[in-house]
Amino acid sequence: MGGGLGGLVLVGLFLLLGGNPAQLGNLLGTGQGQQEQLPLGDSDTLAHCQTIEDANTYTDCRIEATATSLDQVWVDVLPAQAGLEYSVPGIEIFQGQTTTGCGAASAATGPFYCPADESAYLDVSFFDQMEQFGAENAPLAQMYIVAHEFGHHIQNLEGTLGLSNYNDPGPTSAAVALELQADCYGGVWAHYADEGEDAMLEPITQEQLASAIETARAVGDDNIQQRSGGEVNPDQWTHGSSQQRQDAFMAGYETGQMGSCDTLDRGVYTS
Repeated sequence: MGGGLGGLVLVGLFLLLGGNPAQLGNLLGTGQGQQEQLPLGDSDTLAHCQTIEDANTYTDCRIEATATSLDQVWVDVLPAQAGLEYSVPGIEIFQGQTTTGCGAASAATGPFYCPADESAYLDVSFFDQMEQFGAENAPLAQMYIVAHEFGHHIQNLEGTLGLSNYNDPGPTSAAVALELQADCYGGVWAHYADEGEDAMLEPITQEQLASAIETARAVGDDNIQQRSGGEVNPDQWTHGSSQQRQDAFMAGYETGQMGSCDTLDRGVYTS
């Protein structure tokens, strides 16, 4: 993984949107070696997050507001389109390191969803680095990442998340199918997030949408492989190509339908 963006960002990008921190050692070839101890952020202190303007200003407030918006959307969409009751996932906004139901997590782990405790873990410092991979000054791009992690929660509720196996990669793997579906679910959220009297988002502009799409492309496996100085090797893909990730997000965004996200060909959605 050497070269290119540097170790921290590469690891975060590789595990971004669905990685399990317990797998980090295997991905790096370091086993369960010692990890640098980083200061634990005060994830319970969000007292400064009181208004929409706070969410527009502070990354942690934006993450919290995005989670609230996601809950508002999925509590209606999931029963209507999949016949399932939505349960609110846990969310921990941290900086430095934390302990999760899936193992220890640090700034190098990147955002992820842990099915063991049904919680999303989001490191503020990772979001602050997003301009390094094509999302400069792009709040919607940051929100897209949170929406993707909630997409994994939806998969957990559907009973499909366990099908993913990062040790069996490839363009047709279950891992890629589930990651692309989570991208698409993020698009479904964006479709509805600016609708209704209680909407927490103003109407999404084309510029904001382009930034979110650029982020989806930036975290494509082919782009990460190229940026890390290697050749594009589809046999090692776990999240899908840049074009696939863009197309998946847009499929959800343009239709607002979970059926457009059926990468597992289950055929269980109402539309």
